[in-house]
Amino acid sequence: MKKLNRITPLSKATMIIWWSCRALLLLWGTVNLFYGYTSQFVQAVFAIIFTHLWDMFQLFGGKSFITRVPAYLQTYLNVFICFGCVVGSTVNEHTSFTGIDIPEHIFAGFLACSFGFVLCDIMQGDRKKIKPAVQAIFGFSFGVALMVGWEFYEFTMDRLYGFDLQHALPFAQDGLLDTMLDLILGAGGSLIAMFLEAFRRTGLIGFGREEKRAEYLIERARDKEDKKRRLMQNESK
Repeated sequence: MKKLNRITPLSKATMIIWWSCRALLLLWGTVNLFYGYTSQFVQAVFAIIFTHLWDMFQLFGGKSFITRVPAYLQTYLNVFICFGCVVGSTVNEHTSFTGIDIPEHIFAGFLACSFGFVLCDIMQGDRKKIKPAVQAIFGFSFGVALMVGWEFYEFTMDRLYGFDLQHALPFAQDGLLDTMLDLILGAGGSLIAMFLEAFRRTGLIGFGREEKRAEYLIERARDKEDKKRRLMQNESK
């Protein structure tokens, strides 16, 4: 009989953030439905579903890698979704302010790079972990790749269904500027996450940094000893 995964207990602060985001999304969707904006209500429903991704990973992930995704990534995602819907959609559709895309794309790049770090860990499995510098390069590259993929999606939707996600109508130059700015902002967010995640994993910042720093230094010392031992063995042959 297949053994069910136990859901990792979450801190009270994490649960408060998650349920606050869900409550705001529900309130936002209900208000928009009251004023006749049905699409925003549907958007809120799907957004709330996505705020439960981590829970679904734990329940239905089986023995796959998806169960090893840490809960803090869901926190990042929930804040991003809540901000994008409640603030971003409202500002974009009901005001003439155009700068709301700036924090959204920066946050998107940050989130994508953070997931890249975790994915790099997961792919290593129980084997020896790779160096934080290599993880940083992988995370940054993964974040930028996702941002490029998003621009592919916007371009496809504009051309196939007549949307204006890239703001290219009626001038192609506007679309190019929008795409490049989005990529630059996303890359900037990935760069921020790259340094923060690298510093956190080496114990320079974050909670429990003394223990993490000690573990990192011990691991480095072991690496040096292993290299020295292999070098001596090669010289003796």
